[in-house]
Amino acid sequence: MSEIKERMMQDLKDAMKSGDTARRDALRLLSASLKQVEVDERIELSDERVIGILKSAYKQREDALEAYTQAQRQDLIQKEKLEMDIILSYLPKQLSDEELAQRVAGLIDSLQAQGMKDLGKVMSASKELSSVASGKRISEMAKRLLGSQ
Repeated sequence: MSEIKERMMQDLKDAMKSGDTARRDALRLLSASLKQVEVDERIELSDERVIGILKSAYKQREDALEAYTQAQRQDLIQKEKLEMDIILSYLPKQLSDEELAQRVAGLIDSLQAQGMKDLGKVMSASKELSSVASGKRISEMAKRLLGSQ
């Protein structure tokens, strides 16, 4: 069993014992999505796959948060923010904007990318950064750096 999944299960038990219903419910949802993939594919998830599933769950929460913000639903906004915080606690530490800029600039230099026409090359080479930054952030940074050349 992956270390992240084990930690989630232990945190779920702790939340149940302490009566933290919001955390318990969020962890149950995440656990169910992991279990669904394991059952469907008849595999045991690695940490890498767990991170991918958690990132998808985070993205779904981001989209829902945006919709709830537009609808001015404060109760649902708080719920989504809590779930996003819980998901982030299991993901690798995300890069700051400065760190991301340095890493993307290094990729651009190593690829000798020249302007926006090479954005595709930079994005395909940036797959290694996907666990520590969202694709959207990587893309925005690459566009900004390539646009300033």
